[in-house]
Amino acid sequence: MQGKPVVLVPACNRMVGDHPFHIAGKKYIDAVRLAGCLPLIVPSSTPEELDELLALADGVLLTGSPSNVHPSHFDETVHNPALPLDAERDAWTLPLVPKALALGMPLFAICRGFQEANVALGGSLHQAVQEQSGLNDHRAPEGQPPEVQYAEQHQVQVLPGGLLADLLGREAFAVNSLHGQGVKQLAPGLRIEAVAEDGLVEAFSHADSKGFNLCVQWHPEWRAASNPVSMALLKAFGQACSNYQSSKHGLEPET
Repeated sequence: MQGKPVVLVPACNRMVGDHPFHIAGKKYIDAVRLAGCLPLIVPSSTPEELDELLALADGVLLTGSPSNVHPSHFDETVHNPALPLDAERDAWTLPLVPKALALGMPLFAICRGFQEANVALGGSLHQAVQEQSGLNDHRAPEGQPPEVQYAEQHQVQVLPGGLLADLLGREAFAVNSLHGQGVKQLAPGLRIEAVAEDGLVEAFSHADSKGFNLCVQWHPEWRAASNPVSMALLKAFGQACSNYQSSKHGLEPET
């Protein structure tokens, strides 16, 4: 019998007191379980270990994080030094993205993960969306409890003919919004799946990849069990991971 598909969840790096820790938000782990998969939190890795890690896995979930992708990866200097970075995470998640896509391994990327995927494939980011002419402030309200920060903030428009349109069967829906950075230049080969009311890219996929992949700027993992859109995305991801697992072992994928 097959066990549950294994999903890699990269950890972030944080100092707790005087000591470095690897951490991953519980809500992302809960989301992987809601998808019917087995979460495997991965501490900071080296590029040399990527192939071994991917051989263990049936999917990848890139989490959100308070930290930003270092702008040196898209040829810019740091705009606001007060904002947190995580170079250790960048060092292995950025090469992880193209490797997973090349394998056809299912990839679901959220917030920072969405931004990581774009940068990993050659795109760039606005370091401060709220300072860009014509774009809204997409950051969470400061000093508010999580229930307020993660409340629905704006609508996204789903582009016809894409993966998201096929999965959801709807033209628009409301999402939360907790990010200061956003897509500036979309990487080559990526297809826009949804945009915010101000035109900012909210979801994309790599159209030519042979496996399921979806990257979203909002946080579908927040109270996912009670959100029909979130559950539709997680179920599709989980089914893709199960099919990948079956094909890896020479079995017929489930339908």
